[in-house]
Amino acid sequence: MRDAARAGPSVPQVASRLEQVQASRVPDGNEDGSLTVNVFSPRRAPADGTARPVLVWWHGGFTSGSGGWDRYDGGHLSALGEIVVVTANYRVGPLGYLYLPEIGAANLGPQDQAHVLDRVQDNIASFGGDPHTVTVGGQSAGAYSALMLALDPATNGSVTRLLLQSGPFGLARQDAHDAAETADAHLRLLDIPAGADAATALRALPVEQLLDAYRRLSARLAVQGNAASLMYPVLGAPGVPRTRQQALADGTLAGKSLLIGTTRDQSTAFLAFDPRTRNLTAATALDLLTAQIGGQAAQHVYQRHVTRRPQATPTEIFTAVQTDGLFRDGSFQIADQHAGEGNATYVCQFGQAPAADPYALGATHCAELPYLFGTFDASPDGPILAGAGAGADGVQHALGREFASTVAEFVNAGTVADWLPYAPADGSPVRHFG
Repeated sequence: MRDAARAGPSVPQVASRLEQVQASRVPDGNEDGSLTVNVFSPRRAPADGTARPVLVWWHGGFTSGSGGWDRYDGGHLSALGEIVVVTANYRVGPLGYLYLPEIGAANLGPQDQAHVLDRVQDNIASFGGDPHTVTVGGQSAGAYSALMLALDPATNGSVTRLLLQSGPFGLARQDAHDAAETADAHLRLLDIPAGADAATALRALPVEQLLDAYRRLSARLAVQGNAASLMYPVLGAPGVPRTRQQALADGTLAGKSLLIGTTRDQSTAFLAFDPRTRNLTAATALDLLTAQIGGQAAQHVYQRHVTRRPQATPTEIFTAVQTDGLFRDGSFQIADQHAGEGNATYVCQFGQAPAADPYALGATHCAELPYLFGTFDASPDGPILAGAGAGADGVQHALGREFASTVAEFVNAGTVADWLPYAPADGSPVRHFG
């Protein structure tokens, strides 16, 4: 028997780049007991004998995050929708994504997530959940992870439906060669020779040394205006046997309902607090885009956005290009293909911006989270809510109920009664929240 009144510690990690958007946190990482699962069931479950649909939700952040943090408290959503909500930790940063296959370290974070799905299948009925009706979802890196689990033949059968919010689907699966070079650089900072003995040397180090080397390497390799993590899932390693495009083309998601969405201004979270990207000139914005996507493509994309928004500043244009390239375009590609093959597909955009918005964040990355989980008091000092916190107004709470109720209905039925499924051929509208 264990005391499960509170969530366990987070996996050891570096601070998130998004703390400036949401709110800073007191570090609570601890290797001992950090790989935990949190289950939220309606009060009547499981005593009433009803098997309820399950939502397994992955937090964002290949570098940081925890399913046990209060911003992901699933109690409100569980009660509102009469569903069972599961959140969980998985290894992040160098603990989860350091690529050293010669010592058995390859996509350990995704392997943790696969184990969680196994545990859900074996145990969720004891909490009133239906193991045959499991929606796997998440936000940001969590959405990326949920899609990987659905596309991997080893875990595909455990996924009934998909809920993907703000996934960075413009981020290609990491090449094994590039991941190995990053791992070698990390080992050099730790003065550890590559090879079979690296495992013993790594395990002998305090975890803070691993994280400190990760911080230093991230700072050294950081690309201005780039939101990608230093380490993330590697193609060909466990959990990612093939590309997303290959798996989708093979019909791997056939028959699985999909709800996929973005926020309107995703990339402001990564750019608004960086003085190098706050007041760009057109020439600098083009230089940054050229470094990321190539000269001709940069010119074309930049001009397309200028034509669409002629009054926008170069910084606003750059942010819009980043939002489309990293988040929106990939989401629509997935939705177009899934709907085009006759599968139930729903597409949404979250557009609620804080009333007071001194950093011009708009509806930024992570903006939908307090509305989905009803956790307005979890980021009382964060710009994402303009400091509203527990004082969130009636409009915010009403929007939260609408958004969360829609998600819960999808988890329950795989459809939404007052929302026509997405069909790109006939111009079906995207549903807007906020």
